Amino acid sequence: MRKTLPLASLALLAACTVGPEFKPAPPPATGAGYGSDGGARAALAEGPGASWWKSFGSPQLNELVGRALTHNHSLAASLATLERSRQRIAAVAGRRLPQVDGQARVEQQKVNLQAFGFDGLAGAGLAIENPEFDLYTVGGGISYDLDLFGRNRRALEQAVAESEAEQRRVEAAHLIITGRVVAQVLAIAGLNDRIATQRALLAEDERDVDLTQKRQKAGVGTLVEVLTAQSQLSEDRARLPGLEQELAEARNMLAILTGASPAELGATDFSLDRLNLPATVPVALPAALVHKRPDILEAEARLHAATAAVGVATAQLYPDITIGANMSQLAGNPGDLFKGKGNAFDIFGSLTAPIFHGGTLKAEQRGAEAEVRASAERYQDVVLEAFRQVSDLLSALDTDGRTFSAQLESARIAERNLYLSRRSFQVGNSGVLQVLDAGRSYQRARLALVEARSRQYLNVARLYVATAGGWIGTPES
Repeated sequence: MRKTLPLASLALLAACTVGPEFKPAPPPATGAGYGSDGGARAALAEGPGASWWKSFGSPQLNELVGRALTHNHSLAASLATLERSRQRIAAVAGRRLPQVDGQARVEQQKVNLQAFGFDGLAGAGLAIENPEFDLYTVGGGISYDLDLFGRNRRALEQAVAESEAEQRRVEAAHLIITGRVVAQVLAIAGLNDRIATQRALLAEDERDVDLTQKRQKAGVGTLVEVLTAQSQLSEDRARLPGLEQELAEARNMLAILTGASPAELGATDFSLDRLNLPATVPVALPAALVHKRPDILEAEARLHAATAAVGVATAQLYPDITIGANMSQLAGNPGDLFKGKGNAFDIFGSLTAPIFHGGTLKAEQRGAEAEVRASAERYQDVVLEAFRQVSDLLSALDTDGRTFSAQLESARIAERNLYLSRRSFQVGNSGVLQVLDAGRSYQRARLALVEARSRQYLNVARLYVATAGGWIGTPES
């Protein structure tokens, strides 16, 4: 003890933590904005609030998002991975505490007395047999790594940072799942509207076919007019199966996102007319976005973990001191195990210093330093990619607004043209082919209007997700 304690005291005085201290990487310089004013539907602020999907005003949509957050299988896997990382923190932290072990041993021994110089007695005519006996041992020991250069401290720092990265990954998974559910619902609503529009157009086509056939029978129409109307009907009818297939695929994807089979999904009679289009989307400023988006925060945590790993690798280059003690009870039979005559103990202090490892330790240190540089570059790339996504979506919102206005005006003009063409045809001032052409123009304008509106809704939802979607906190696994 007198020899061990001074060694331990010296080690504690000299203890330090080697390796670089982590400093958050500065995000790329981006100025005050994203390079686009975003039109009338975006306002630079602190970003979306919690439960952003409720801004679409659909209880059915809200219920589906809740089901996905509860039952989505990929999300459940992410939560399990997060729990594993949290348990690793506890495991690494446990290495910094004194390690206590117990042991029990039963053995049978035979002593070779000749090995101890008793073979001379045999030469004198004394018969000596090598004795056999049982030996029982019960004891335990305690050891403590003084962590002289902070290897265990850096390992714990690394584990905490890696767990934070997994936590951010779970947050990103929640954000992605909610975004995909909302996007699928909006896609289904748009497809439902397109199918309804297409069926209305088919009804118009059938009316045109009926009209041309009646004119032909009355002797005032031609077969060419009938065939033209029938051709338009067949062309429009051929588009319907493709839309219905897209709708079926969208429903199947929505079912998977909610952790159910397509048969269990229930009704999906969404329509864009029954959904609100948010008047304004609160968009986080770049300076706020880097502290809100889970993928950016995950990249920062990965950089922190890589920085701590340099400390672990550096500490491997330096000596390590362990102190401890062992106590045991020995006896020839179990009944004597706990009698004082059989106890034994030792108190120790050991120092281990690397001398030659073939360059392995230095290579591991250089590799860890290279990983820090790589993680820093990945962080910068993630930030720039996030800014690009937001900038693209801000620009898309502006474009969507102008496109929708133009399509709306085009549909109104086409509707007016169709109305006048029919009136002109009724009084005999134009032929039926002019009416059919006007009808086709109106049909194309209506479908384009539905598609423009659907794209507008989808890009609003994507912008909510790109600016972190009001994510607050981390769910408990």
